[in-house]
Amino acid sequence: MTSNTTAAISSLASDTGSIYGTDTIVILGKGPSADSVSSRVFKDSVVIGINDAERIHPADITIFHEDWVADSLQDDGLQSKAYITSTEFHAPGHTVVRAPYKPLSNDEEDIMLSRFQNRDETAIEEVMFLTALEVARTIADTKGRTQTVYMVGFDFSPASGNARAANTQYSPELTSHRKAGVELQQYILRNALYVLEDSNLDVHHVGSHEFSNLTTEALNEKYRVEVSEPTPAEDQAEELEVPAVEITAEITTNHFGDLDRLEQLVRSAHAAGADWVKVQKRDVEHFYTAEQLAAPYKSPFGTTFGDYRHQLELGKEGFTFLDELTKDLGIKWFASVLDQPSFEWMMEHLDIPLVKLPSTISRKKDYLEYVANNYTGSLVISTGMTDQDYEQWLLETFTKQDTLYLLHCNSAYPTPDEHTNIGVVRHYAQLAEEQASKPGPRIVPGYSSHDFGWMASALAVAAGAGMVEKHVKLGNTEWAHFDAVAVDLTTDAFKEYVDNVRQAQIHVGSTEKKITASEHHKY
Repeated sequence: MTSNTTAAISSLASDTGSIYGTDTIVILGKGPSADSVSSRVFKDSVVIGINDAERIHPADITIFHEDWVADSLQDDGLQSKAYITSTEFHAPGHTVVRAPYKPLSNDEEDIMLSRFQNRDETAIEEVMFLTALEVARTIADTKGRTQTVYMVGFDFSPASGNARAANTQYSPELTSHRKAGVELQQYILRNALYVLEDSNLDVHHVGSHEFSNLTTEALNEKYRVEVSEPTPAEDQAEELEVPAVEITAEITTNHFGDLDRLEQLVRSAHAAGADWVKVQKRDVEHFYTAEQLAAPYKSPFGTTFGDYRHQLELGKEGFTFLDELTKDLGIKWFASVLDQPSFEWMMEHLDIPLVKLPSTISRKKDYLEYVANNYTGSLVISTGMTDQDYEQWLLETFTKQDTLYLLHCNSAYPTPDEHTNIGVVRHYAQLAEEQASKPGPRIVPGYSSHDFGWMASALAVAAGAGMVEKHVKLGNTEWAHFDAVAVDLTTDAFKEYVDNVRQAQIHVGSTEKKITASEHHKY
């Protein structure tokens, strides 16, 4: 395999792995057992499909070497983001990596397994799950931690046919030679599992063979989301009461105007459990002075501050991409809109579900009043660099909106622990209770975190926050805005943040004092 192909596959594996905050990979074959696997198993996992298995479930990477697969894929509509193939397959809008094909000649299983063990030559092996496992190993290498791999749909039983969704007119007839080849692969898998012991892959074959360590039922059980019935206390059943808290991954402009990077940020935030992602919109020429834009500024995008700021802005294409991506994933988005031209543009071109007015513009009262008078949807307002007089002004000015998310924050990046003042969130919760009986918008208290870690946000939940925000980024860049305070989505830090906020919700529980199912008298 050429060094260029090696680099291309390595880059593809690295980019694909970075999209997801989880450490789970599904390698998908076409055996009928795949029909029994819940779609939840694939959610937020890297999916590597063999041949046209993407008919069963969309894949991140598909591997194939026969021309009939290309016909099948085109017939059903491409369902994979990238393809590794030895054919002349073309897929505009999708990444295609060419790789040499290594057929399995007589008595050459040991040579093939030697390539797999030594990793000095990666190719499309006739036993393609070996190539998929090698891609998985590369993902694990780049992430620097063990990946859990589920091999789904590898039944090694050609007489049983394919999964229902993967039956196509393009698949060749099952000759005795092909049947023998499929059956042989289970013995190659045994050797591969042996090779991968103590490696950076924890591989689970899902099936009913003696080397299978998970059945499809057991795999589905791992991904169950239903809450089991609580144990009744005496004759009363107890329902788990958890206060609602919306978690926002605040991307700001850390996508750098790159839609691929934006997709990685959104997918990683979604995989970690966020409810919202947030970006920014500003009219650069209006927001900054000519002197500011002309000032020298070192970045990959030019030599002036204007070059830098123009690159960071999303246009209609970017926002449309974000809207479609978040709908596909089941996560929501909103934007900080920093000036009146941007606000008017957003209202004209987009169906934006939620608008934020950030602390950055808290002194621009003319613009804030314009929004208050011309927008009746829900608003998020951060209150960094403001005091109680500003709070009173907000409540008097914003009276036409459906909901007012009032987010306490400190605008220092990072905020010292002693200045987080989470007691303000409790004060906003009291305002919300008072406002509930009055005309005007519903108030949702919240916290925009510029501090390190999760503790202040967890305390904000205890104080009554209905929304918390955390800045996120993708890797480290020396020149990026807010880079120091943002949580790196290529690590587990944001997932840890989300998990701890969710744990805080459970700890807060109910406001009603009552006997719980776990309580009993000891004496």
